[in-house]
Amino acid sequence: MARHARSRLILLALGAAWAAAAFFLWRTRVPAGLALPHVDAESLFTPRELERARDYERFGRWNFVLSQAAVLSVFALYARYGHRFMQESAAGRIGTGMLLAMLGLAILWLVQLPFGLADLWWQRRHHVSRLGYGDWIVDNWLGLGGEFLFICLAILIVMGLAGVFRNSWWIPGGAVFVALATLFAFVLPYLIPSQKPLEDPALRGEADRLAREQGLDESPPIRVQAVRAVTTAPNAEAAGLGPSRRIILWDTLLDGRFADDEIRFVVAHELAHISRSHVWKSVAWYALFAFPGAFVIARATRRRGGMREPEAVPVSLLVLVVLSFLALPVQNVVIRHLEAEADWVALESAGDPQAARSLFHRFSTAALADPSPPTWSYVLMQSHPTIVQRIEMARAWEERNAAR
Repeated sequence: MARHARSRLILLALGAAWAAAAFFLWRTRVPAGLALPHVDAESLFTPRELERARDYERFGRWNFVLSQAAVLSVFALYARYGHRFMQESAAGRIGTGMLLAMLGLAILWLVQLPFGLADLWWQRRHHVSRLGYGDWIVDNWLGLGGEFLFICLAILIVMGLAGVFRNSWWIPGGAVFVALATLFAFVLPYLIPSQKPLEDPALRGEADRLAREQGLDESPPIRVQAVRAVTTAPNAEAAGLGPSRRIILWDTLLDGRFADDEIRFVVAHELAHISRSHVWKSVAWYALFAFPGAFVIARATRRRGGMREPEAVPVSLLVLVVLSFLALPVQNVVIRHLEAEADWVALESAGDPQAARSLFHRFSTAALADPSPPTWSYVLMQSHPTIVQRIEMARAWEERNAAR
């Protein structure tokens, strides 16, 4: 009884620590209780614009649903029968586990291949992508090589720790994966291809001014990524930690379709991700879910001998896929929360709600983004607030400042 009471106390303490960390990570510059004025998408876009965007995204939504169903089904079968492939291996305990993991990853690639090609066909049909099918397959295959390396490293770490700590491997394992996530966040800017320094001195000067408005000494480096040969969609991101921090603008933002004040707002938004430490917060959110996720995998694989045994690897892959799918709504909530804060900070520093509204409108028409998607799609697939919500926030900021 005393042992069970001690376990409950430990779980309560861990739960309280988790909740406290989530509370501090959730804090935002967006005013509490901010009421967004209701805006109908029909009042912002023409019927033709709405129909094009909704028709484009409708296919993508169902392609996503079917691909997820296929992946879950195939991995359920692999979890049941995958251990039979062990008979073909003489690579030892960890080596066999790595081979089973790589086989699972190859199966995942094959299952997703037709859905990826269908998505590319749809993008090409709507002139969003310019990438050829052969080039896409080659790029996708090369990307698989990086995933192979990562999965091998992950299995090596997990099975090595499980050999020492048995079913408690998830405690040091969670810490190791958080460290790897931090390392990946640091090196990511150096892995993004086709970057060159921003050559517009006026925009660089505006970036420094906006950075000071947001409490930074100066803007981090701004790079332009050449993507115009493969897509017409606009995008930007803030990436890196410490000395690797930078803002990356796709050259499709600078091709003349967007006005100077709209591009300036994009820079203000990306600077907000940096000034509000969103990359660090993303790593911290990952840590909050990495430990419980590792614990669930450790529990679920016990019937196969735990992660010390290679026959548990196919089961662990299924659990990982299921957890990733179940975590999508929560992950999207967290990212949307950070994106909303970046919009608000950008409005505060740029002080230009009209530029924000026109930018969001142009995002919808340029990338064929549905300004008000169905709720289920919003929950499962939307990592940003909807276009309508972002325009509503710009109006809310304008009304709030007009009343002062």
